[in-house]
Amino acid sequence: MARTLSNMLPLNTVAPDFSLFDTATGKILSLQELKGKKATVIMFICNHCPFVIHVNKELVNVANMYMAKGVNFIAISSNEVVNYPQDGPDKMKVHAKENNYPFPYLYDESQDVAKAYDAACTPDLYAFDADLKLKYRGQLDASRPGNDIPVTGKDLRHAIDCILSGTRNKSKQKPSIGCNIKWK
Repeated sequence: MARTLSNMLPLNTVAPDFSLFDTATGKILSLQELKGKKATVIMFICNHCPFVIHVNKELVNVANMYMAKGVNFIAISSNEVVNYPQDGPDKMKVHAKENNYPFPYLYDESQDVAKAYDAACTPDLYAFDADLKLKYRGQLDASRPGNDIPVTGKDLRHAIDCILSGTRNKSKQKPSIGCNIKWK
């Protein structure tokens, strides 16, 4: 299990725009269509990564909690699928359904979106304010497969709470750690 850290895109970066294939609906959806009224969380994930599997349930819990508060969540898989067919769009659709994703699960076939966000690993998480300015990037929490720390979503929850309350997040933002994105 490779351990790759987030690249930590500079805070206040404006979210790069995109239009990607939604594996659940078969439609092309854009960031402008999907962004939240108060905040937007963009998550680079995939089906097979043990780090993502470890936090999947909490990603769903966090999304379910905050979506009612005007925060939208967008999951994106950018892995190449020739060598990693388990991450292909057909399997993404099944995976999203099995894990009860309340958010779209988009396929970044060209990998251009991952590159625009400087995404490096799965999971790689970004929280933007209502103006799509980056306010948080990094880990969900300190839990990793095998480290016996409970999965709580503490870091992401705190970041979202700061965005919603209009307060500056003074907590140290720590990179996520996960499997590297499988580049072409």
